[in-house]
Formats: sequence, structure tokens, C-alpha cells
Amino acid sequence: MTQFINKKEDIVAEAVDGLIRASGGKLSRLDGYPHIRVVLRSDWDKSGVALVSGGGSGHEPAHAGFVGEGMLTAAVCGDVFASPSVDAVLAGILAVTGPAGCLLIVKNYTGDRLNFGLAAERARAFGLKVSMVVVDDDIALPDLPQARGVAGTLFVHKIAGALAQGGADLETVTAAAERVIAGTKSIGMSLDTCTVPGTPKEQRIKFGKAELGLGIHGEAGVEQVDYTDAQTAMHMVAERLSEQMTPDTDYVAMLNNLGGTSVLEMQILAYELANSPIGDRLTHLIGPASLMTSLEMRGFSVSVYPANPEHLEALSTATPLSAWPGLSLLGDARVVDLPDGLRPIRPMPSDHSPTRAFLTRCCEVFIDAEADLNALDARTGDGDTGSTLAGASRALLGAMDRLPLADHTQLYRAIGLELSQTMGGSSGVLLAIFFAATGDAASSGHSQHEALKAGLARMQEIGGAQEGDRTMIDALRPALDSLPDGLAAAARAARDGANRTAEMASANAGRSSYLNAEQLKGQIDPGAEAVARLFEKLAE
Repeated sequence: MTQFINKKEDIVAEAVDGLIRASGGKLSRLDGYPHIRVVLRSDWDKSGVALVSGGGSGHEPAHAGFVGEGMLTAAVCGDVFASPSVDAVLAGILAVTGPAGCLLIVKNYTGDRLNFGLAAERARAFGLKVSMVVVDDDIALPDLPQARGVAGTLFVHKIAGALAQGGADLETVTAAAERVIAGTKSIGMSLDTCTVPGTPKEQRIKFGKAELGLGIHGEAGVEQVDYTDAQTAMHMVAERLSEQMTPDTDYVAMLNNLGGTSVLEMQILAYELANSPIGDRLTHLIGPASLMTSLEMRGFSVSVYPANPEHLEALSTATPLSAWPGLSLLGDARVVDLPDGLRPIRPMPSDHSPTRAFLTRCCEVFIDAEADLNALDARTGDGDTGSTLAGASRALLGAMDRLPLADHTQLYRAIGLELSQTMGGSSGVLLAIFFAATGDAASSGHSQHEALKAGLARMQEIGGAQEGDRTMIDALRPALDSLPDGLAAAARAARDGANRTAEMASANAGRSSYLNAEQLKGQIDPGAEAVARLFEKLAE
């Protein structure tokens, strides 16, 4: 995978400098580059307990992104996924430790334990008060003698940081950190591994699989499982956590992005976490956010901690660090009534078997064509025409019992209202206009064919597309023109119109208007194809 880097030897030094230069003076670094890479609070005066953490780089914003008021005093940055040297850790300790002492927060990896531990011993030889805690929150590998330290480390950073900022002594801060470590449990899941700069990507996780319990350095997890959807994935993670959670106890959850998961996906995972088997035991949530990443790994992790009132207060204490997302109550989605004038006035539902069967058939056509239309749209657009039409069709099927099926004038309007609420994109708006205008024309005494033509005219007037502009109009207008001759004639006209769009070198409306002639050549417009397929299936 191509990456935005220069020389791999300079990655960490350049990244640290980039962070510091963008901090507005709030962060500094020790001299000794490139062998000693320590990020410090610029305002630190050694008057309180210092908190030092760190480890291999590649987990950003951890650890340097959490250096600041209310969290870390310094972060020691090693190479990507490699522990910093003893000298680098010692330099960080010496730079920030005053009479109140220093707490080292270390993740449970051999290199980190050894290097931070030896640095602590050397610092004590200088007469400094230094405590060290080791975070081992990962529950993925229950038979592992030394559990790994993962995203739950951020609970320690925040709670210990808030206490130190408030003036607590080293013994108090250390005891709090140890309590947090004892109670924190974490596990992650990913759809893909990460790419270490300068190293070929390991293709360990096959398409259609997810790995449960993999480490933050890309280490193999406890098992690979079939991936179906976000709900199932979160359910598996929640079940593993539930086995480690104390019954009848409230927990704070942290939902962490491992680096390559989109914001949209993380929000869906937050929804699923709230609805998971442990959701009713989670009172607060941190995230979803990128907190302790694994380069660009496309996964997430969940950490839980049974915070007491004092630690809840510490987690909610304000910090100016933008990387910390804050603590939020986890509750039900709040729903506010629509403003007056927007609440839909729905017609009285009525049944009519032939109309119900006809509408159902139309919806089934679009649902069956979903994959084909998406594939066609992907060549010239964003690949969602099939999903948009299929989603609206499923919503319409679900609303069938609410529709006035026996009153076609009101039915057109009701369909337009339904589409305006359930069908996304410009096509949803245009079809809502089409059906609403058709209903208006029908109520004025026009025949069904005349009403449909009036709806098309209104849609063209507002949307601006004309026949020949390479849109659904190229199939819909010929079909409606031929409809008096029967569905078979309308189907042939729609197919001819759709096929003509493949010969058009430019599009004057819609998303395809952004493309050049070479990209459009030989490609049928997906909207026109959808219209053609509908009439063809109805004519069978």
C-alpha cells in the first residue's frame, strides 16, 4: 500500500515534529534527536506528580497526543511498534520529575516492561521517587501468562492524570492507577491487518472473515470468524467482555477505532454496543474515537471499567486535549417531534387487492435488480442506484398497510410522501415530486395516463433534465408516451431509450455529468436501466 511518508527511518521524528509544530506551543521535545524522542508539556513546572507513558509509535494519538493538562506530562516515542530505549525513557523521567515524583504507565509488552523498568531503577539511583504500573487489560488470550496492554491504558492516563492535576500525591495516584488496571478489560476485532511502513502487508485475514482478539501490533488474535454484519461482530465482542464483568455492576465503556474504520462505521458500532448483551450495564461511553490505533487497521476495540464515583469524576474532568473525546452518558436516542407543518397528514388506509399486487410486483423488481444496478452505477457514479431503489421499495412494502390502495388519487400522493422520507439522494426527491404531481393531476380529473405525464412534466421542470440528457427521463418519457398502446409497447420504448443512453457521449444532468466521454462510452445510465427493467418485468 502506498503511504504518505518520506524515508521510513524518519517517520517517527517527522511525525513528532509535526505534532509539536501544530500544538501552538503547548508541546515541546527534548534534544537528542533522532535517538531520544520525548514529547513534553511546555507549561510543566515539576510542582506535581508527573505521568510518563509511551512505547512504540503507530498507535497515534497515543501516546504523544495525550500529553497535556489533566493527562500525561511526557510521552516517550519508540520506532513503529518498537519500545523506546532505556536512555530515552530515562531522559523523559529526568526532564519532568520533581519532588512529588513520577508515575510510569507501561503496557504489558516485554520490551516496554524491561526498558521502562530499568530506566525507573536508574532514575531512583538519582534520588527520584518513581513508581511504575503495567497495564494488562487484553482478555483475548485467556491462557497467556502475561496479558497484553491495549486501549484500556487510556482509562489509566485519564484517571491518574486528573488526580495528579488535582494535587494528589504519588502514592494516591499510583493506587488509583492500579485499581483501574485491575478492573479494566478490553478486546478488539478487525477486518484487516495493518501495514508497517516499509514492510509488505500480511494478508492474514481473508475476505469475509474477521479476526477476534488481535493485538495492537497486528499480532494474531484468538480466532478468525465469519463476518456477517456489525451487529454480529459487536455481539461477539460483548459476549467475551461479559464473561469478565462483575454481575449487577455498572461500567464505563471505551469504543476505540483501531485506525482504519470510518466514522460512519464507528457510529454504527456505538449503536450496536448500546444494544449489545452488555449494553444495559454501560452507563457512560468514551468515544467512538481513535484513541489507541494500530496504524490503519480496519477494526475496533471495546474496553470496560467499573468506575466508582471518584473515577467517574476524574474521567469527566475537562482537559484541553483534542484527542480526548470526553465522557458521555450512554442512553436512549432522544426523539423530538417534527415542527408544526412538517408532520405528515396521512390519508385513511384502504385495501385493494389488485393495486396491492401491482405495487408489490414493482417493489420486487427493484429489490431483485439491486446488485445489477449498483454494479452498473459503479462504472459511472457512486454505485448506489440499486441500493437506493431497493431500500425505498422495502420501505414501501413495509408501509403497504398504511396506504390508501383503493383511492388512486390519494395513493399517488401517499407514495410521494413515503419516498420523500425513505428514499435518499436526488432520485428520491425527483420521484417524490413525480408522484405528488401525478396525484394533484389525478385529483383535477385527468386520466391516469394524463396524470402520469403531468407528473413527469413537473419532475422535469424542477429537476431540469430533458430527454437526451442521459438520465432516467430517457427511458421514462418514451415509456409513458407508448403506454396507451399497452405495457409491452411501453417496455420496448423504455428499453430503446435506456440503450440509447449508452451511445451518449455526455450527460447534462445527474452525477454522470461530472464524467468525460471516455468514461461514459458504452455504459447505460443506471436510472434509465431501472425504468426499462421495471416496464419489462411488468409486461411479462
